[in-house]
Amino acid sequence: MSLPKFLISYSIYTGVLAGIAFLLPTLFPGVKLFTDQFWLVFWFLCGLTLIAYILADFGIRRKPEMGVFAIMGSVILKMLFSMSFVLIYSLKHTESDLPFVFNFFSLYLLFTLFEILGLLRNLRHQNK
Repeated sequence: MSLPKFLISYSIYTGVLAGIAFLLPTLFPGVKLFTDQFWLVFWFLCGLTLIAYILADFGIRRKPEMGVFAIMGSVILKMLFSMSFVLIYSLKHTESDLPFVFNFFSLYLLFTLFEILGLLRNLRHQNK
């Protein structure tokens, strides 16, 4: 998948996720589904995923036989920055925030799934 094609798909995917996140509180008005800083977490992970994909894509295109290592490196880099974000958030917000845990990990997994699927499509085309 080329970078412009990924950017179009990624913006549609991000828009769908943002739309779902925007509609869920109206569907369940009495339930606290999201943390107060949900949009900060959302846009942080959105940007981090985009940067990780671009780095991995660059690594795959530069040296195709090292593509798997480029993907693993970008995923590990994303995980380290995400853990740093959670640490800083936990130090600033000392109260127990269970919605933050669910919001963060669901968004992390959803964005990582899209990133990995896009990168694996690049590797599949190289094997043919």
